[in-house]
Amino acid sequence: MIQCGIDEAGRGPVIGPMVIALVCGEKETLRSMGVKDSKLLTPNGRERLFHLIERSACKVSVDIIQSSTLNEMMRQMSLNEIEYIHYSKLITQAEGDIFLDCFDPVTERAERRFKSETGKSVVCEHKADAKYPAVSAASIIAKVTRDREIDKIKEKYGEVGSGYPSDPYTIDFLKREISRGTDISGIVRTEWATFRRIRNEAGNRRLI
Repeated sequence: MIQCGIDEAGRGPVIGPMVIALVCGEKETLRSMGVKDSKLLTPNGRERLFHLIERSACKVSVDIIQSSTLNEMMRQMSLNEIEYIHYSKLITQAEGDIFLDCFDPVTERAERRFKSETGKSVVCEHKADAKYPAVSAASIIAKVTRDREIDKIKEKYGEVGSGYPSDPYTIDFLKREISRGTDISGIVRTEWATFRRIRNEAGNRRLI
C-alpha cells in the first residue's frame, strides 16, 4: 500500500530556510528501512536513511522556502498561511493515502481546508512523524535538507549555530553581525521578534 507523508523542518528558527518534504512509498518498505521521527535519530543516522530513501523507489519532493521568501510573505500573512500554501502544492503531487504532521492546532480544520483546496483527503495529526512511516521519512528528508542549507550559510558567514532562538551561538552571531552592520537579511527572518529585538537593542536600523 502506497503511503504519502509530509513534514517540515525549520518552522521556528530565526536563521535559514523552512523545508517541507513529501515522501510516497510502500509503507512496509519504509518501515523496513527503520525510518522514525528525525528528532530521534543521530545526524549520521539521518544521513544514512536519507540516502536509503533517495535510492529507493519512493517519490520524493522537497520545497525549500528561503528566509527572504518567508520575510516577503510574512508581511502579508501568518506563518500558518504560508504553510497551507506550500503544503497544498505538495499534496497535489501525492498519490495514495496522505498523512501529514499538522502545524495547525486544530487538525480537523486543516483536513477540511486541504480537502477544499486540493480535492484530496488528508489525515492531519500532531506528531504524525512518530506514527506513520511516510511522515517519518519526510521528516528525515526535510531535516537533512535544512541541515545542508545551514552548512552552506556557515561556509559564507561562519558559525551561526542551529539558527534557533534558543541557541546561544545563533544569538551571538546575530548580535555581532547586526552591530557590525553586516547585511544578513538574505539568511535571517527579519519579521521574527528575535531579530527585531536584537536589532533594536543594537540601535541599528541600517539593514531593514
